Amino acid sequence: MNDIFNLKTEIDFQQKCLETFNYQYQNIEVYRKFVDFLNIDPTHITTVEKVPFLPIEMFKNHTLLDQNKTSELFFQSSGTTQMNLSKHWIADEKLYQESIVKSFEQFIGKPEDYIFLGLLPSYLEKQNSSLIYMVDFLMKKSGKPENGYFLYNHQDLYNLLKKNFRTNTKVILFGVAFALLDFLEFCQNSSQKIETSEEIIIIETGGMKGRKEEMTKDELLKIFHQGFKTENIFSEYSMTELLSQAYSLGENIYESPNWMRILIRNTEDPFSYVESGRTGAINIIDLANRHSCAFIATQDLGKIVSDSEALNGIDSGKFQVLGRIDHSDIRGCSLLVS
Repeated sequence: MNDIFNLKTEIDFQQKCLETFNYQYQNIEVYRKFVDFLNIDPTHITTVEKVPFLPIEMFKNHTLLDQNKTSELFFQSSGTTQMNLSKHWIADEKLYQESIVKSFEQFIGKPEDYIFLGLLPSYLEKQNSSLIYMVDFLMKKSGKPENGYFLYNHQDLYNLLKKNFRTNTKVILFGVAFALLDFLEFCQNSSQKIETSEEIIIIETGGMKGRKEEMTKDELLKIFHQGFKTENIFSEYSMTELLSQAYSLGENIYESPNWMRILIRNTEDPFSYVESGRTGAINIIDLANRHSCAFIATQDLGKIVSDSEALNGIDSGKFQVLGRIDHSDIRGCSLLVS
């Protein structure tokens, strides 16, 4: 199945999508029932645009798992114990690991070249986080003794960053948005100066999680640029229900790896798509989701911000994430969730 990482042309990608649709229709019961409920004849699915996208909420109430596979590993979305959380069963752990590394290498570089630090308290405090698994795996690939996580021990993080600033060591700090803001506030309140360094990369993973006042992504990135004194403020876009990651290397513009694709659907008609530049809801193709569902309709708003460009021969439109759909805007999507 790892041939998804060797796709060379747009035709290859389209063909792999259709093959994946047929495989999942035959082998993933929940997806098959969903397609049948829509009265769609799978033999009529001849283009990617005709593929039915499964509402992401289905991961909360159903087990999406290839009937040919078993799994004891799963990832679970963050939330309170009272919430009904999404659960994503992972039938091929090595496939996820390969997706992590190849996506990282495509956009950033080789993990072995970096020290990895994590400021991810809300995720460390929960079990079965796909984000923590990803950062753990990058740390293992890196093999640096300095790799590690920081909950609320901001002084230790500051001391390590200061040491690396002075030695020009390449460092990547993965951080949830509210925790990065907390760290900058700590530095300001304790009069501890962050030195300018282009060797550090900040990768924010989104999410205030109700801990701070919400702000736009552009406002957030501006604060990080000023606070961390570096132009290297990147963002990572993924979720529990995916096995691939898109990265933004600046200006809140994301690019997906060659085996992942973003389509923007009409919020009033979930079976149609809007043109480039218009805002709609994000549909995601993630071919690494071979054994769950590769075609997911999210509740995120976004838009394609440029004409598609070829990445190693694969059509890859750049996109922005603009927030969440208000429930009043779901309309036609709601009838798909049961």
